[in-house]
Amino acid sequence: KTAAKQLGVAVAFARSPEGALAEVRGQSPSLVIFDLNSRRTDPLGTIAAMKGDPALRGVPTLGFVSHVQADLIDAARQAGIDEVMARSAFVERLPDILTRAT
Repeated sequence: KTAAKQLGVAVAFARSPEGALAEVRGQSPSLVIFDLNSRRTDPLGTIAAMKGDPALRGVPTLGFVSHVQADLIDAARQAGIDEVMARSAFVERLPDILTRAT
């Protein structure tokens, strides 16, 4: 949130799978970022729901996770995520990711 504010980029945070899908439908974001370890938002289910919905499947998705969680990375790819990166790379590249998505 702090990085987005410093860059002047608008962001929204969802607290549930339903909230995430509602935000994507209502806002038509240029990128949806997932913490693939989040238990609250069911990222794999949310990604699969987005990619299975013709109105949402074109919204770019990016997930971050520990690089050692190969099973979770594979599961995210099977769910349809567009890009997965290691948490450390995500943190390092966040300003670029946010400005690229605007």
